[in-house]
Amino acid sequence: MILSAERFRETERKCIATGQVLSKSELVRFVVGPNNVLYPDPENKLPGRGLWVKADRSAIAKAVKEKLFSQAAKQSANCIENLAEQVENLITSRIIKLIGLSRKSGQCVGGYEKVKDWLKKDMVKVLIQSSDGSNREKSRLKTPKDGNFIGWLTSRELGKAFGRENITHCALASGGLTQRIVEDAQRLRGLRVVKDQNSFRKDKTSK
Repeated sequence: MILSAERFRETERKCIATGQVLSKSELVRFVVGPNNVLYPDPENKLPGRGLWVKADRSAIAKAVKEKLFSQAAKQSANCIENLAEQVENLITSRIIKLIGLSRKSGQCVGGYEKVKDWLKKDMVKVLIQSSDGSNREKSRLKTPKDGNFIGWLTSRELGKAFGRENITHCALASGGLTQRIVEDAQRLRGLRVVKDQNSFRKDKTSK
């Protein structure tokens, strides 16, 4: 029990903007690099002291406006322009890359018929549907019980993971890459403005 508690604490950090203690999957890490420039570190790999902010546009905007990065770092932290947008782009690229790797390993399929077949075979852990796809078409596929739903990537972004122009439907099986995709998608959701509010339906990505 002691080991479990210690491991649990290690996965949490305090947001410098909201004061909330959240899991790392709900936060974005930043570090101050050369010339006091602040760098987003969504993969949590860059050296230096981590500055954690909730994966939310308003939280990042607050941290920039109120110079909270400098306060937390106890040194000057020069923020790049459009910081929240830069973070969104980095996480989106990471998700596309992970979906592509999952596809190559046989843990992911794209296209209506293939996803439908996987759903029938109870192979789907995560259903992904593009935010700009047809609502009527998307409603024909249902997220499996206890599964996750991601609906805030565009068809063009999903298409990149498959080497195609557009993809509306995608499914992930269980696996290590799947969990990483779910966690990154959860962070992206707070950073992204989605016009299609149906992408936030009840069967959205669970925590």
